[in-house]
Amino acid sequence: MNASVRISVSSLRAHKRRFAGTFLAVLLGVAFLAGTLVMGDTLRASFDTMFGNATSGTDAVVRSAGTITTPGESQGVRQPVDTDLVTAVEKAPGVAAAEPDIQGAGQLVGANGKPIGGQGPPTLAGNWIDDPKLNSYQLAEGRAPSKSGEVVVNRGAAEKGDLKIGDTTTLRTPDPVKVTIVGLATFGGEDGMAQVTYTGMTRSDAEKYLTAKPGEAASILVRAGPGTGQQELVDALTPILPKGVEAITGQELAEENTDMISGQFLSLFTTFLLVFSGVALLVATFSIHNTFAIVVAQRTRENALLRALGASRRQVTASTLVEASVVAVVASAAGLAGGIGIAAGLQALFPAIGFPFPEGDLVISGLSMILPLAVGIVVCLGSALLPAVRAGRTAPLAALRETAVDQSGASRTRAVVGSALAALAVAVTLTGVTVSPSLWLAGSGAILALAAFVVLGPVASTTAVRVLGSPLDKLRGVTGGLARRNALRSPKRTAATASALMIGVAVVSLFTVFGASLKATMDQTVSRSFAGDVAVSTPSFGAGGSGLSPRLAPAIAERPEVDTAVGLGRGVAEVDGEGRALTVTDPVALERTFDLGNIKGSMRDLGEDGIAITGSEADKLGLKTGDTAQLAFTDGKKQTFTVRAVYGRSELAGDYVITRDAWAPHRTQDSDTLVAVTFKDGVSAADGKAAVEKVATAYGNPEVQTRDEYAQSSAGGIDMMLTLVYALLALAVLIALLGIANTLTLAVHERTRELGLLRAVGQTRAQLRAMVRWESVLVAAFGTVGGLALGGFLGWVLVKASDGASDSAFAFAMPPFQLTVVALVGVAAGALAGLRPARRAARLDVLRAIATE
Repeated sequence: MNASVRISVSSLRAHKRRFAGTFLAVLLGVAFLAGTLVMGDTLRASFDTMFGNATSGTDAVVRSAGTITTPGESQGVRQPVDTDLVTAVEKAPGVAAAEPDIQGAGQLVGANGKPIGGQGPPTLAGNWIDDPKLNSYQLAEGRAPSKSGEVVVNRGAAEKGDLKIGDTTTLRTPDPVKVTIVGLATFGGEDGMAQVTYTGMTRSDAEKYLTAKPGEAASILVRAGPGTGQQELVDALTPILPKGVEAITGQELAEENTDMISGQFLSLFTTFLLVFSGVALLVATFSIHNTFAIVVAQRTRENALLRALGASRRQVTASTLVEASVVAVVASAAGLAGGIGIAAGLQALFPAIGFPFPEGDLVISGLSMILPLAVGIVVCLGSALLPAVRAGRTAPLAALRETAVDQSGASRTRAVVGSALAALAVAVTLTGVTVSPSLWLAGSGAILALAAFVVLGPVASTTAVRVLGSPLDKLRGVTGGLARRNALRSPKRTAATASALMIGVAVVSLFTVFGASLKATMDQTVSRSFAGDVAVSTPSFGAGGSGLSPRLAPAIAERPEVDTAVGLGRGVAEVDGEGRALTVTDPVALERTFDLGNIKGSMRDLGEDGIAITGSEADKLGLKTGDTAQLAFTDGKKQTFTVRAVYGRSELAGDYVITRDAWAPHRTQDSDTLVAVTFKDGVSAADGKAAVEKVATAYGNPEVQTRDEYAQSSAGGIDMMLTLVYALLALAVLIALLGIANTLTLAVHERTRELGLLRAVGQTRAQLRAMVRWESVLVAAFGTVGGLALGGFLGWVLVKASDGASDSAFAFAMPPFQLTVVALVGVAAGALAGLRPARRAARLDVLRAIATE
């Protein structure tokens, strides 16, 4: 074994360049994985510290015990508590102070007239709590609000909106309120809680604008007196609280807030990044395996001589694995350092681009270091295992041959196995998307399809390279023909080299197709359901924004250019024990402005005790027109509603519709999410939109959009997602290009004598460079075409599986322009990967090259 180690070390010293691509592939994959883990740990610790600091003075919280959570929402809606409870709480043993905490949505308008935030994190408003220990926000500049119209805002929101103390601006609650900034605050020592905005008002203003009626608060914050512990305080409060109201410790509140961030944002974010780390490492696996396969093929004579001199199979295999181990350990260790650098860079970068990343030192846990190191070593050794075993099987007689060149082609067994895998993939996928809709079956079919593509790669590479390279004979003459023949030499090697790029392109194509399909779905939904001319809407994603004033739709309807204006509000209730979102609106105007499909019953007769539901929900609950259903609201009251209409389509209208009169007794802070407007006959689009915009200006100036603009903005989050996806996948594509460059570099070394002979018979340096570059382009083109085909198929699978797993109808779309760009980038990347190997080949000394054995 010692001899094997010595041989391996000396071989690595002599041929360092051979493993440069492998080293970089492992380094990049491990760095991305380590950076993701370190960043996740740092974010959790930062948020934990920030929430701990913010609630450090709150020893107990009194709040409603029950919540109503609707599908797709992680946070439930709680019933408000009566502020009269404050008096009783203050008299409880161990209580030093108690304050009502009134909370609601409130969006500040910046100095430029545009709303601040609202594209994700919530925009909050509440009463400014005078007790500094109970207030999560600390006054940093100015003073607390003392009269109506005065507010304190968090410093981060003020800076983003270019606002300062003394400025007057608008606060959407959602009714516009003129406010004057008299103070700036921080949260847990930060300028704001990530990108959340906060506006602190007087208690009377908060009750007026943020609650349905005075005397209600989201919770009551309690501070203990000296010598009273948090749990002791909760135990003292519990007996005096009415039914349905609970007390929890301040520590539990901080943990809930941290879990809310960790469980939603952080878990999703880190999982998203870990998936791309996995893609990068999968691509690296192909590159590493290909490098060792070529190196072993080139060392056939060397390994045979070792066998002839008495080395055992185990020793030859071990020497190859030792080389892989050295590369794996060194590259993975370097990757850990790179990962820490990536996390530090993201910590500095994210706040600059508006991404929530609290300040704080990097948190580097043992798991964040050990896991990437272990994964890097396992991936590298696993990728080198088969080539190492193949090296150990080298026969001693192979020493009599010239240095071997990998001439392996596509075997019949490979073709049969690959075809069987492809057939099984199609069968499982079709079952998962058509016969029995299942994301698990569809996912299994997608994995089988990927395996089939990899197995069939060498079988397809010969035909594909011939077809893709056929124009080169005419365009580039002898140089192009030689490039095509070089790519055809070893179908297995060509396929293995292209597979890494194929996976990267496939994932890019998958997300491109899925993103385009989501946009097409939204466009289809708006076109089919929305019969209005313009829409006034709130942000289409995230928890931000304050909604639209319920008074906006009636004000727009009064304009002479307008035929119908209907506002869609949102409520929540439990129906048959399950939380459900309610659409609160004028059902008659809704029917005129939206296509609800086939309607059984009448939307005109809902009144204060009627409800309209979709056919799918009616079938689930076993209801029909005339039946009754009991709804439980957040205020603890239950009411029986009669089903007066069953309609065909939900989409924009939602699954449950009640009137504003029916919702009024149970409402909290009332707002609309959308106002749909239809113009009278003869009114032009420009005149109608201008009239609506004039009315909207008085209600906080929300955006007025045409139907097409509304469809595009509703899908705006998809473009942001795709931009992030493309940025992350650039790493996988970079690793794939390193693999192509490494393969070509090794091929140049393998063909040294051949290249020398070509130069000797008249091939110029420029022709030699072009030959190597075009070979790289052909390999990249093969990988790109395969990736586009696989990505398109997987995109179709994902869209169809999503369609079958949800009530909404998904539209499948193949965006030709974006996919063409992906194809061109893939081919151009291949040309880039071939630059260095081509330059190195052209620099070969002709006489030395010819003399090479």
